[in-house]
Amino acid sequence: MDDLELVRRMSEGDERALGVLYDRWVTAVHSIVLRLVGDAAEAEDVVEDVFWQAWRQAGRYEPTRGGVSTWLLTIARSRALDRVRALRRHREETVPLSPTAEDVASGSPTPAGVAELSERAALVTAALQDLPREQREALELAYYGGLSQTEIAERTGQPLGTIKTRMRLAMQKLRGRLTMLGGAGA
Repeated sequence: MDDLELVRRMSEGDERALGVLYDRWVTAVHSIVLRLVGDAAEAEDVVEDVFWQAWRQAGRYEPTRGGVSTWLLTIARSRALDRVRALRRHREETVPLSPTAEDVASGSPTPAGVAELSERAALVTAALQDLPREQREALELAYYGGLSQTEIAERTGQPLGTIKTRMRLAMQKLRGRLTMLGGAGA
């Protein structure tokens, strides 16, 4: 199946098409991103952002403006430059800890801090329960089981691209649901 057909299928919600496109282009995308960002961990995050954006915008892909490879690599360059700018801004800013984080860090949380942490935990647990089973399973294996995405793919028998897509979609849903936590869901 060619790239154009994969993008067409992605626009119709076919996660497997995204997995195939991911497997086909991840090396090239990662190479460009790593060269621009200069940090392997940041590059991994940007690569996920690239394919998440491709998933969301597959219906807007315009073949007359260039091939799928050009489209993906343009997204990769743009996301990588955005990350470089964000990292530069972050280094220039000093972010003070919130009172709750200070309480926890000092080892003596206040009753209000404990209540806030309990409420956050309950909200996160409820949000996780609302995810589709496949997405929740992938997140639980990664965050509670300590498995890498490759290990999750092997354990579940799913393609690596599918696991990455499920995790990305799950994180996006959690982020949307938990925005009221002021950064805990972002």
